[in-house]
Amino acid sequence: MTSSEWAAVDRYIVDSLVADPDSEAALVANAAAGLPAIDVSPAQGKFLYLLARTARARRVLEIGTLGGYSTIWLARAVGAEGRVVTLEFAARHAEVARANLDRAGLGARVEIRVGAALDNLPGVAEDEPEPFDLVFIDADKINNANYVLWALRLTKPGSVIIVDNVVRSGALVEEESEDPGVQGARAAIELLDAEPTLTATVVQTVGAKGWDGFAYAVVNGENDE
Repeated sequence: MTSSEWAAVDRYIVDSLVADPDSEAALVANAAAGLPAIDVSPAQGKFLYLLARTARARRVLEIGTLGGYSTIWLARAVGAEGRVVTLEFAARHAEVARANLDRAGLGARVEIRVGAALDNLPGVAEDEPEPFDLVFIDADKINNANYVLWALRLTKPGSVIIVDNVVRSGALVEEESEDPGVQGARAAIELLDAEPTLTATVVQTVGAKGWDGFAYAVVNGENDE
């Protein structure tokens, strides 16, 4: 199949199962503000929502807000009593995200922290003593392994950790790649493999966003094999 065929299937899926005015409005606002079009796809956004619902997540940490598109789906999933803490490097992006969340009626569920995620995560650990049920990592790819380590610190047995964009159009297998994103993805997967407190896999995806995939990990408990 070609990328155009993948995109056509995506359009059918979105029209049939995902069409949503609030999240669509966020994408329009992001484009109008000049944000890069690197959000998760609509089908992937709803999949995040369903994963969070399945995990019964009430506390979510997102590393990489952009314009808040994925944040909208996660904030819906946690429910009216839930909470999302999301970290965004660029103040302009955070401003757009806040407007999108407020327009969707979800602003009260979400705290946006602005600045480099690795600088903000110690503050999150200090201010949020209760562990997170789900961590979604979709920020600068070179730091993926560092973000996974922080996710481990901030979660509990049974929590879910998702790392987006790890397949890199197949470049993931290129051990000698000089692409920082590829090396960041490989470092994260090597950590997921080596870390005894995690059980993980990678799911490849195709669609309007091309060929990529995400890592999915669960924090083990005492009775897990």
